[in-house]
Amino acid sequence: MKRLTLLTIFTLTILYHANAQNKKFQDQKAIKSMCGCYEVSFNFAETFQYSKDSTYQASAVKHDSGLEWVELLEDADNKIVMQHLLIVGPADRQHVIKHWRQDWLFENTNLYTYNADNKWSFVSLPKDQVKGQWTQKVFQVDDSPRYEGSATWIHADGKSYWENTTDAPLPRREYTKRSDYNVTVRTNKHEITKTGWIHDQDNDKVIRKDGKDDVLLAQEKGLNIYTKVDDSTCKVAQDWWKTNSQPWKLVRAKWDQVFNRKVNLALEEKVEDKALYEHLFSKDFSNKEKDINNIIESFVK
Repeated sequence: MKRLTLLTIFTLTILYHANAQNKKFQDQKAIKSMCGCYEVSFNFAETFQYSKDSTYQASAVKHDSGLEWVELLEDADNKIVMQHLLIVGPADRQHVIKHWRQDWLFENTNLYTYNADNKWSFVSLPKDQVKGQWTQKVFQVDDSPRYEGSATWIHADGKSYWENTTDAPLPRREYTKRSDYNVTVRTNKHEITKTGWIHDQDNDKVIRKDGKDDVLLAQEKGLNIYTKVDDSTCKVAQDWWKTNSQPWKLVRAKWDQVFNRKVNLALEEKVEDKALYEHLFSKDFSNKEKDINNIIESFVK
């Protein structure tokens, strides 16, 4: 009887690990399926307003579209890195804009959570809290941090999706026009579809001040639809990345050094009257490792 019990435990352990590995493979397949060439529609609308100010004006409804190449930069067992490259302009005059980046880490315990006003807190989570989960880390165009969150990929009823709620800075479409709130509480859902994938968002626009409760100013719905097209459609972005990938590898390496300090992080808005992306995208800026390291370090308070 004792032998039978041990055999049963051993068999169940093998089955458990096999199922866990199969689930992880499904997760990896879903994440990497977001790579490739896509026609994208960007849609945002403010849905509800809670301001007590009678002169409050809601953000305008936004509908935009573009072509986006998502490059697979790193494909390791516990880490997947993808760079988004936006293609703009007419077919005969296309040019490429380095867009956002997303890193996916399996059972990651170290996160930088956004507070407000360009400040992030380093958080170390217990291992049992992130078991089987993937952290999505989202970065700005200059590879500085944006937001991070951990959750489980769900594969059920023919669907694959990941959903998480986390605090984030204002998106570019907002911070260039508004200053009446300073935190976006983002609920992000990434769902894989037959034709590509969907980035579904429910965002709270929040006013956050030290020592006070958060104030909800308004809510927003976002729906970005990625429709797969032939990879050759994004050739201009593929060529651009081949030419420009090396300096951005140095930028990522420097940011990794900063993040590996595992302390709270505060960043300057501007140095020498320029935002970080203005320095890194400037034609006058050197792409040498020492210069890249110095300019990034100058933004770290």
